[in-house]
Amino acid sequence: MKILLAGDSTVANCPTHEYPMSGWGAQLPPHVVTWAAVHNFAKGGASTESFREEGLWARLLAEAGGGDLVLIQFGHNDQKRPHLAARTGYAANLRTMVADVRALGALPVLCTPVERRHLLDRPSSDAVLEESLEDYPEVVRELGLELGLPVIDLNAWTRGLYQRLGREASKDLFCHFGPGTHAFWPGGLTDNTHFSQEGAALVAGHVAAQLQTLGFGPQQRGVTSGPKNGEYWAQSDSALSGTTAGRG
Repeated sequence: MKILLAGDSTVANCPTHEYPMSGWGAQLPPHVVTWAAVHNFAKGGASTESFREEGLWARLLAEAGGGDLVLIQFGHNDQKRPHLAARTGYAANLRTMVADVRALGALPVLCTPVERRHLLDRPSSDAVLEESLEDYPEVVRELGLELGLPVIDLNAWTRGLYQRLGREASKDLFCHFGPGTHAFWPGGLTDNTHFSQEGAALVAGHVAAQLQTLGFGPQQRGVTSGPKNGEYWAQSDSALSGTTAGRG
């Protein structure tokens, strides 16, 4: 089985000179290696529109086959373009992607976009987060219900993660470098959008766990199809698990 990823830099394999910056897709293989091969087509700066225009979507579809999983996560860059507003261009493009995947007999899974670590400046020791992605996550949840698709709610999960860790500890999930500590950013970097290796690995582990909750996992090794389409449902992570910018 293949897991094919469509998304932006928060999913992508980042360039080696940017290490330890990483998208969660780059950290997914160790979690699924016994039952699925990860093919990561995500690219920094990609939107639902540019991903198709640059030929990345066509390349992904050419690799996908019956029973494969296609995970789709966009939003960070769509929200920078008025014609890709959440309930118009963005939603229309996601519907098209889902239809394309289903036409191949592959299985689409929508992911809400991971939250940015945009903490509000309040006199509190708690991590109070801005809802930086506006209504894009909610539109993904709605599309899951409308189209009968599973949704991995990474927005809700990452928000909870940052808040549990708090203002200081959550920095370790992102790329924060002081001046003179990183050759590519000699002046330092404070990036609250792009994950460090640690942050990306945590998100990847959660994605893998949610896929197993959906019926995929080691039991799928050597099997060319997952749960039947009729067994899919769209839920937030809380329902699935029983628990509660930059390049983009």
